[in-house]
Amino acid sequence: MPVRNRLAEMHEEITAWRRDFHAHPEIMFDLPRTAGVVAEKLRAFGCDEVVEGIGRTGVVGVIHGKSTRSGKVIGLRADMDALPMDEITGLPYTSETPGAMHACGHDGHTAMLLGAAQYLAETRNFDGTVVVIFQPAEEGGGGGLEMVKDGLMDRWGIQEVYGLHNMPGTPVGHFAIRPGPQMASADEFIVEVEGRGGHAAVPHQAIDCVLVGSQIVLALNGIVSRNVDPVKNAVLTVATFLTESDTQNIISHTVKLRGTVRCFDADVRDLVEERLKALATGIAASHGAVARVTYNRGYPPTVNHEDQAEFAADCAEAVAGAANVDRNTPPVMPAEDFAYMLEARPGAYIFLGNGDTAMCHHPAYDFDDASIPLGCSWFAELVERRMPVE
Repeated sequence: MPVRNRLAEMHEEITAWRRDFHAHPEIMFDLPRTAGVVAEKLRAFGCDEVVEGIGRTGVVGVIHGKSTRSGKVIGLRADMDALPMDEITGLPYTSETPGAMHACGHDGHTAMLLGAAQYLAETRNFDGTVVVIFQPAEEGGGGGLEMVKDGLMDRWGIQEVYGLHNMPGTPVGHFAIRPGPQMASADEFIVEVEGRGGHAAVPHQAIDCVLVGSQIVLALNGIVSRNVDPVKNAVLTVATFLTESDTQNIISHTVKLRGTVRCFDADVRDLVEERLKALATGIAASHGAVARVTYNRGYPPTVNHEDQAEFAADCAEAVAGAANVDRNTPPVMPAEDFAYMLEARPGAYIFLGNGDTAMCHHPAYDFDDASIPLGCSWFAELVERRMPVE
């Protein structure tokens, strides 16, 4: 079934919701207005249950079908939080909050799931239960994990869970998905090198941690090319190199390196962490310096379950047509904390085209409202196809 007529009729209204969220962005778990609006709308739609405060500030709505004899329960998830950055779009609905911007399309995700929730609450043309999940703190706060730890899956008996994300560069009206790893893990590291400071004119009296740090940077960039299996993927980036001095005639006493590691495979993730620590400490020791490594594991890889990925693609084809669905899209290196929900339950995560726009996390980014009926209809198709009324 293509885009539902009812959702096409609601397009303008849902767009207005999206732009309101865009104009009033909130960050991480601090979402009083956003979560409040979501909960208010879910109650107005007639959801059978609306619960706030799951995973600190998440919102859950429950919608029962015409029958629940099937016993099936499907979770549908959208993220609500914005990014801590300033907007430069100049749009009429530009962020009114300095230092906050919906630069990743979570305003669109939230609006589309609200549209689907209204449609499902009106029609209830399914046999089972839908749990609509509005999550805080995707942008680095691990709100997905917080909701899972707060009993999201068990409390409502969720059996499968699905989500979507807009994708700049993919045409509006297109979907893209793959079974298996679709997005990477995201780990962070800090290497603190302590040498012996001194005068730049007498380097032999110092232990130059800038030299040591530079050699560590070069060595770390060899991990992927020389330690990781060439048929597997990983990215290691040293993003900052800081000394305690910016004066040209001082050899700094310390250097701090910060960076990120991203990969799809658990064994690769372990290998990179092991080699990073060994190289940093070993190179420092060989110069008489000391390196202290802090390695923090962030979001795990986002791994689609095979059956659910195929089903999600089938639903996308029903909405957009087979020619507009890529069932084996290449994996990408950004991370996504929907991964925690996919670790807890079978499910899938799909990309929805956002057209020729600025990339996510860019200050000129904007969600393309033309994709709203497709996203809403995909959510609805998942429910009505998985839990048909006999």
